[in-house]
Amino acid sequence: MFDTAKKAISALTEIGIALLALAIVASLLVGPSNMAFLGDVVGNITALVTQLGSAGLAGLISLGVVLYLFKG
Repeated sequence: MFDTAKKAISALTEIGIALLALAIVASLLVGPSNMAFLGDVVGNITALVTQLGSAGLAGLISLGVVLYLFKG
């Protein structure tokens, strides 16, 4: 039962990452003002990186945890 749930969550995460990549490419091609339903994807990612960078060690640890969760 847990394996099935883990596989389903993993598949949803992969779909989410693929959609995020598509949104980034589309935003770069047509500009954030033309992305009515997605918003400013690149701006949001830039803001997230800036927040993690200004958080110092806590931001670095948070980034490590997120990368570990995506890895495995």
